Amino acid sequence: MCSADAAEALSLGVIAKTRRVASCLRTTVTTDPDGRPCLTWHFDQDTLDTEAAADGWYALVTRLTPEQADAAEVLLRYKGQGVVERRYHDFKGPLAVAPIFLEHNRRIAALITVICPALLVFCLIERQVRQALGPEQIMSGLYPDNRRVRPTGRMILYHLDSLMLRPGTATSPPTILISQGVQAHLLELLGIDETRPRWLET
Repeated sequence: MCSADAAEALSLGVIAKTRRVASCLRTTVTTDPDGRPCLTWHFDQDTLDTEAAADGWYALVTRLTPEQADAAEVLLRYKGQGVVERRYHDFKGPLAVAPIFLEHNRRIAALITVICPALLVFCLIERQVRQALGPEQIMSGLYPDNRRVRPTGRMILYHLDSLMLRPGTATSPPTILISQGVQAHLLELLGIDETRPRWLET
């Protein structure tokens, strides 16, 4: 491919970098008998074959020794990091944790002491509902279109947020007032009897 200037060579380099093929693209700029720039290019087949052989593979770097974890265990731990990341999302989302400026380290420790049990309860509610649903761990009624999904702690608390408690009297115990069928289902999965709310013993 011959050109009157080096613009095509520059364009080819930009395209190769954008398309991520620069490592296997080979170019040569010479001049033809008339002194005009001439660009020749081709793909390096050996480089293509080497990269094709590694398709679908990626490396995981770990400080664990072979005695602590084999390759399968390392991959399992890596794939499980999404659960940890989701809990960080829960920590910053449903629990409404906002930046707070504290003067003393003991106040930071006290705040974390309060927040961490709240996050633990949040996670246990989600875990209880999913385990009660069985192996599939999906249910309907959480979304308006009634599709079957895995319940999350956020969605569970969203539906239980509108529950109301009718105080007890001398003749009737306190009762949880249910306005939606999904609320009754969630309370059943959580093992809570709406006619017998749990109270601290005094």
